[in-house]
Amino acid sequence: MNSKVRYLGILVMLLGAVSLTMGIVFVQQGFAKQNWIQSSMKQEQITLGIASGDVEKGEVIDTAIEAQVAGDTVREHRHGIAPTYGDLLGGEKFNPTESRQLSYAQALNLENYLYLAVATFGLINVVLASGAFMIVNSLALGATGFSLYSIAKTA
Repeated sequence: MNSKVRYLGILVMLLGAVSLTMGIVFVQQGFAKQNWIQSSMKQEQITLGIASGDVEKGEVIDTAIEAQVAGDTVREHRHGIAPTYGDLLGGEKFNPTESRQLSYAQALNLENYLYLAVATFGLINVVLASGAFMIVNSLALGATGFSLYSIAKTA
């Protein structure tokens, strides 16, 4: 009986070690992707909705909240051109030489870029939270495994 409990303690500690490793990888990847997306957004230098004084200081859209606000602003402006893409075309094909259609397409592209950034930041938060949970879980598993091992050893 004691050997079974001891082996169970070892197994639980190993699961804790695996969980710790996975948690560290998740957290590291989350921060790496967050830095990458922020760096990429800074390279684009989109400043829509940022105060002119802040733009002069080098502030650009590089957070989920800023991207959401800018995306909503672009959507509002795009709907000022036409409520939908179908309404814009009126049953015809896209004509890139028509400035109204080109402006709409460019606004749609920028809006998609900004909303993709919002989704990416959300996914990064999920990855970081999952990694943190794995680390906390690994500590609980390690402590439980050590306790089982100690109990079996002393019994």
